[in-house]
Amino acid sequence: MIVKNIEKKEDNTVTFQVSCEPNEFEKAIQSAYLKAKKNINIPGFRKGKAPRAVIEGMYGSEVFYQDAMDELAPAAFDMGVQEGELNIVGAPAITDVQVTDDKGVEYSFSAEIYPAVTLGEYKGLEAERPVREITDEDVNAELESARKRNARKVSADEREARMGDVANIDFDGYLDGERFDGGKAEGYELELGSNSFVPGFEEQIVGMKVGEEKDLDITFPEDYTPELAGKAVVFKVTLNALSYNELPALDDEFAGDNGFDTLDEYKADIRANIEKRFSEQADSAFRSDVVKKAIDNMTVTVPNSMIAAKAEEILRNYAANFGMTDRNMPLEKLMEMMGVDENTMKQSIRPAAEYQVKNDLLLDAVAEAEKIEATAEEIEAYVAKMAESFGAAADQIKSYFGEKMLADEVRKEKAGKLIVDSAVAAAPAAEEKPAPKKRASKKAAPKDEPEAPQAGEEAPKPKRSRKKAEPKPEEEPAKAE
Repeated sequence: MIVKNIEKKEDNTVTFQVSCEPNEFEKAIQSAYLKAKKNINIPGFRKGKAPRAVIEGMYGSEVFYQDAMDELAPAAFDMGVQEGELNIVGAPAITDVQVTDDKGVEYSFSAEIYPAVTLGEYKGLEAERPVREITDEDVNAELESARKRNARKVSADEREARMGDVANIDFDGYLDGERFDGGKAEGYELELGSNSFVPGFEEQIVGMKVGEEKDLDITFPEDYTPELAGKAVVFKVTLNALSYNELPALDDEFAGDNGFDTLDEYKADIRANIEKRFSEQADSAFRSDVVKKAIDNMTVTVPNSMIAAKAEEILRNYAANFGMTDRNMPLEKLMEMMGVDENTMKQSIRPAAEYQVKNDLLLDAVAEAEKIEATAEEIEAYVAKMAESFGAAADQIKSYFGEKMLADEVRKEKAGKLIVDSAVAAAPAAEEKPAPKKRASKKAAPKDEPEAPQAGEEAPKPKRSRKKAEPKPEEEPAKAE
């Protein structure tokens, strides 16, 4: 085989030709004949026993050419990759194949190659590291959550329903006198005041007594699911039971129930955990910002095949969380089963895939520039960490991923550490507070006009809009989200 005309192009593609000698093509033709003859019937010969010359005489001298060319193609491509020292990504394409005058064969190949990366600044980058003081309010919020988790359910069947109660209800929804889909449930536990149902539903249960039946007049919001948006409906509701959650007292006894001698010790532990959690989040945000800046500083054109492969990997890994682990399932079938369409791939998954590919390209380039290597000890430690994470044996990890891939991952991990460790953490820029507005004299301002919030005060928050949600059969139809 002879490789010629290797041409690397700016779009990370390479083209080249490979010529196979007549004797190589003849061997491939003979091989194709031997594979095919067992299925060929020729009058006068037993099935599979017809000579090649007879078959070619009947069907033409080129009858085995295509099979022979298909057989030779992989070896021809590999020869071009080897001689050109090419790092191919994605699947190659045969752009042309011709039988030459001397009965040889010549292939023209096209393929995408690993892109060239021009590094920009990647050491000594500056990024903000979020800073936050943990307040007593933060600690108290955690304590309140703990109290709610340890609340005691107390019956309130003897009185009327109040906001904050948990109402056990049956409901049945009617639109224009007809039941609508998803408008019925029995024994549903609804916390009054939780705003989990459409406006007006929970408020109308307030004042009901256990055993009472009531018709609730409800108008669905305009941004609700189309079938019910803006429609006036009636829910027939029966209150089966009423209860409320009695929170434990916030004292040393409560702390003891959670493993501490005193409430002060419990608070100190909560504060320490919040500080640790926020510090980890701040470190993560800092690392991400630093790496993103390094990516933005480099110059690279990412081949489409690398992005497509990474997007597929992301989708398959996500699907594995739902038990879909068959890696041989066609991508189109997997997308259908996961409810992912082309628009979702384009708008959500591909951008994430492109960023991950750029991240890998950056780390590979930095590892090469810094001459970073992976020692045997570092690889063993990495394997041990993966084995613990996956719940597998170290030998299984080595066998599945291979030595080279594991070494590459260690090199990239070290490259990422170099980038982050050399970075400078800057305090977040102070938010500029708007200059206070000059107020008109008291007598000039209408008394019923609310004043604008002053510096340090919290501005009124708009009510969050409700998402459109299609009611499901036998589920809460009045849920807004």
